Amino acid sequence: MTESLTTPSAVASFLSALTDGSVTVLDLTTPLSSDTPALVLPDPFVNLIDFSLEEVSAYNEPGPFWRHNNIHTGEHIGTHLDAPIHWISGRDGHDVSQIPVQRLIGPAAVIDLTEKVAENPDYLLTVADVREWEAAHGALPQGAWVLLRTGWEVRGGSQQEFLNADETGSHTPGVAVECAQWLATQRPINGLGVETVGVDAGMAGGFEPAFPVHYHFLGNDKYGITSLRNLGQLPATGAMLVVAPLPIVGGTGSPSRVLALLETGSGA
Repeated sequence: MTESLTTPSAVASFLSALTDGSVTVLDLTTPLSSDTPALVLPDPFVNLIDFSLEEVSAYNEPGPFWRHNNIHTGEHIGTHLDAPIHWISGRDGHDVSQIPVQRLIGPAAVIDLTEKVAENPDYLLTVADVREWEAAHGALPQGAWVLLRTGWEVRGGSQQEFLNADETGSHTPGVAVECAQWLATQRPINGLGVETVGVDAGMAGGFEPAFPVHYHFLGNDKYGITSLRNLGQLPATGAMLVVAPLPIVGGTGSPSRVLALLETGSGA
């Protein structure tokens, strides 16, 4: 008998692990509704519309046997993916429909900044932070998604607390300019995932360049995902991330379902 008939395929083994519960699927997505916190740009910039549903029928005269709705939303609302063409530095890159699907799946590398952010909501990830993580867990692997665990998800029930803005601007954690460039050019990763409303820090409009994660990541064919939840249930390494945006032709981004797969019992 040939080996192919006696050895389970990688796909069969994976499906078996899902069935027997040895692999857990964890949803990292913020539920999408009209209450989902969204970015608010200052004047004179124009904001996207918030998410809303428009009822078309509900088992009634317009549709007696079904219920369906129209969706109204901006591309960058809730848990969403930023495609390269979202930013001027990536304007010649892929739209969200053109991103190679294999790059939407990769190992998760979770960097825990919760203590530092608790002391300073404007905390910025540094190259030293990443090198410290690598000293403990190994180099960031090919195709990794770097996920910043900051504890910010606990603010997700309130737009005001989530944006954390005052007269000086929005105070949310992010990535230092040098670190954004270094990660985008010196590490073979797919992208960055954050718990905050955007991949850049709240005060990043005043950095040089402005919004350095957007500038360096999207300009170097890397991606960003935002408004993640449940990162505290992931181990530092060992989980697999699956990002599922809508393939919007010409889209600069898309609301996305983000899933993590990990061996049962291996969480943080």
